[in-house]
Amino acid sequence: MKKTYALTIEGKQPARLLDASKHDIRKYIKRERAKALPEGVDFCDFHCKVGGTDTTAAPVHLAEVMGAVDALVGGGATQFFVEITSKPGHRTARPLEATIAENSPETPEVF
Repeated sequence: MKKTYALTIEGKQPARLLDASKHDIRKYIKRERAKALPEGVDFCDFHCKVGGTDTTAAPVHLAEVMGAVDALVGGGATQFFVEITSKPGHRTARPLEATIAENSPETPEVF
């Protein structure tokens, strides 16, 4: 999905247009996650870019897309560009040392 959302349309409130654009983004993500995964793929990952235009868009994590949109609109932008493309995701095993350190208490309990 590559789309530029305008927030200044005559006869429509910018806040309503912003809500509609966020709904459209969430709907696209939900639709992509519902698709059947190819063989050997663990999950559906996303490559995301957000910016004022397609040339100034910067890569962001999927969890930060709405925050980046809010930051653009809060800065006075009258439009914003969002690019979200799905890609295959593969889970990797955590290192054993990280798992042990995560499960062990940092300070021993003293009775």
